[in-house]
Amino acid sequence: MDKFKISSAFNYLNECLTLLCEEMDSVELLSCKYFELPTTEKGMEEELSDRIDVSTYVGEQALTKCASAFQDLFLKENQSGKVIKRHPGLICINDPEKMIENRLRQINQAKLDFKKIVLSISNNDARFELVHSAIPGLITLAAYRQIHFESDDPKSVRFTWMQKHATKTLTKEQALALLERSSNYSNPRMIDQASWQRLVESEKTRVVSLKSTDKLRIRRPTRVTPEVNVRFTNTHRYHVSGALPFFVLNPSKEIKLGDLNDFVASKPNPRKKEYDFLVDRIYLEKKLINYVKKATFVALVQ
Repeated sequence: MDKFKISSAFNYLNECLTLLCEEMDSVELLSCKYFELPTTEKGMEEELSDRIDVSTYVGEQALTKCASAFQDLFLKENQSGKVIKRHPGLICINDPEKMIENRLRQINQAKLDFKKIVLSISNNDARFELVHSAIPGLITLAAYRQIHFESDDPKSVRFTWMQKHATKTLTKEQALALLERSSNYSNPRMIDQASWQRLVESEKTRVVSLKSTDKLRIRRPTRVTPEVNVRFTNTHRYHVSGALPFFVLNPSKEIKLGDLNDFVASKPNPRKKEYDFLVDRIYLEKKLINYVKKATFVALVQ
């Protein structure tokens, strides 16, 4: 694998994105909204906000921002490279000749091809060095993002906020190995190394006390994200990521379009069962299942 192959694939993708932005100005725009979200700055990656304020733009101003969103592929000064900026939006256009639809399909295939080339480099460090020497400052995950669209005349397109959990199943031995690795971290959470290692040892003791047959999993809460909900009927609907503006091609006049409202975290339900946190750093969940009850213990591994 050489830099030329990576840069060539990316340049082709970038050219397709440029053509899309030019073609967006030549079609009949029926409606356009862009919902601007705050940018995560360096050092703020671990902050899970309980409120996200949304700034809404409409019309031509929104279209300009949507076009910029598709080409937002490079890291900017003071911007976090760990939390990629999301660009929810909605573009409704008449596209009878399928010019935009064909371009979107071309772009999405180019994104898949670029991703395939990058991921063919099995070693993570070598992959990072090669990609960023070929395309300095590129946010690869932003380049991978598909542009979603719908051309089958949905009844409504609305937005919502979604918060999911990333899960990973592991054995008792794997959990201990994870804690062992974390004991070598330097100055985590601004405490001295000796205190940190004592903390990890106490956590390992709790894991050691588990049975070898106990089921474990890490269930880490992820950052809340915008999603697009597309509905045809009450039983025929789907949702996709709202990380990029969503295209609705040739919609009917009766289509119902929604907005993305500010996110405000809901208050905990007092009736909901509370977890017994084993470790404040890792969401490590132990499940004991029988016919009567389930006991769950949660811990967080960073």
